[in-house]
Amino acid sequence: MSKPRIRVPAGSSPQSRQIAVQRPPMTASYLRDSRSGIINTRAAYLRESRDDIRQAWRRSAGIAVDLIQNSGRLRGAADQVIADTVGVELVLSPRPNLARLGWSETEVADWIKLVKEEWKRWSWNPRECDLRGKFTIPQLVDIALRWDMAYGEATGVMSYMSAATRRQYNIRSGTKLCMVPPHRLVQDTSEFEGLYQGIFHDANGRPTHYRFEERNAGILQKRDYPAIDAQGRPVVIHAFDPMDATDVRGISRMAPAFRQHIQHEVLVDTTIQTQILQTIFAATLTSASPSKEAFEALEALPDDQSELRDEFLAYFGGALERARDGDITVSGDPRISHLAPGEEFMLHGAKTPGPQFLPVWQALSRDMARAIGITYGGLTMDHSNATYSSTRMENASIWPVVVRRRERIAGPICQSTYENWLDESVGEGRIPFKGGYTAFAANRDLACWALWQGPAKPSADDGKSAKASTERIQNGTSTLAAECGELGYDHDEVFEERKREHQRYVDAGMPSPFVARNSGGADAAATEDQTTKAAA
Repeated sequence: MSKPRIRVPAGSSPQSRQIAVQRPPMTASYLRDSRSGIINTRAAYLRESRDDIRQAWRRSAGIAVDLIQNSGRLRGAADQVIADTVGVELVLSPRPNLARLGWSETEVADWIKLVKEEWKRWSWNPRECDLRGKFTIPQLVDIALRWDMAYGEATGVMSYMSAATRRQYNIRSGTKLCMVPPHRLVQDTSEFEGLYQGIFHDANGRPTHYRFEERNAGILQKRDYPAIDAQGRPVVIHAFDPMDATDVRGISRMAPAFRQHIQHEVLVDTTIQTQILQTIFAATLTSASPSKEAFEALEALPDDQSELRDEFLAYFGGALERARDGDITVSGDPRISHLAPGEEFMLHGAKTPGPQFLPVWQALSRDMARAIGITYGGLTMDHSNATYSSTRMENASIWPVVVRRRERIAGPICQSTYENWLDESVGEGRIPFKGGYTAFAANRDLACWALWQGPAKPSADDGKSAKASTERIQNGTSTLAAECGELGYDHDEVFEERKREHQRYVDAGMPSPFVARNSGGADAAATEDQTTKAAA
């Protein structure tokens, strides 16, 4: 292949000719650098995501935990993540497909109602649901979300207490959830054995066992737990958000923004220290009086200029004598009485922070908020420039992130726990099932399917949001179940509660608040009259 010919203008210097020969020809390709060579200044190496995670996991987790423990706004950000994702709790909404088993709609509805009631009592009783007997299921989910923020993953182990142990604690159920800190999942790696970052995998890459480090009587021991038991029930709960298809562990959500947060802390600390120093009273006295060298120069004047010398010395002598009678005091009792001729007394105030501080502070804060998955206002509580439109756009952009976090992290923990609890409840007869436990075990996936509803989407104007919800239902683009889900309510519970309250008003001879009255007097009156007659 012949070398490209480079044309050099006639009359160019030898140096210009040499540069022109060395410069590569311009091509249309990726990574084409600028004349400054800025791309070449950034070294980058391509490796598998899981290798990067394994190398940086411990240090990343340590930095994240340290920052959260020593930063009020990051601790508040963790609380904001929990509030956005689960609110008070994730509400169970069973969706069993039992019609395939010959169940009627009434039987399914009654069974769902019983399951909800039993789950509520069990999940809010720490002695029943927590192996340690300290926390409720909603509290354990809160812990998992904090771990997800700091470690990038949440881990737990499902346990089962025997009947003898239950009698000892005076509890009814044997299914227990034990949340285990992710750093207890070891970093051991042996690809020959299929072990990577504490997780054993089979030939297809599926996890089979998890190796945890446990502390027994002050001694650290390693123990392997199966991913699922012989009946297919989950034993180890491992929730994380992968970056790549080969990832086996997660990494702190704050890891990409560590640098920005530390820079933010340095910026704030430096600004505060500088302002403190400048706020301490600073005063200067500027004088036009000559220095020692000037007086020595006057003394050295020749004798034929002695008259000029004497006049200067007499003038400065009188000025200094007058200044000596004055007083300048900068203390608890400030006092300034006289200044010498040509002197100026100035007080200096704080000049920090400058106009560039706030834009930099906001830019660093936005970077951290984006990495965590909350709004800028939620992280900083700074709503100074917020408008109705900007708030709506901010909520609209972050809400899918919140829902995704609910479905990827919080939901799987609740679902795995729910499946184990329901299996035991049916097996021990606390919740009836047509065909008994044998039928349930054969159709566990159909019976255990459920949705988990969180808090409502934030709204900048509740009135406009309510009108939009009504419009969607009236034009047929939504359902009551979907709209209740948006508000964090279970539509079955809403229906039962509305029905009960409506009947209570009708029985008391009072107009029901659930009968529409704004669609025209005749229609509303007819509807209410028909309802009253039906009740009678």
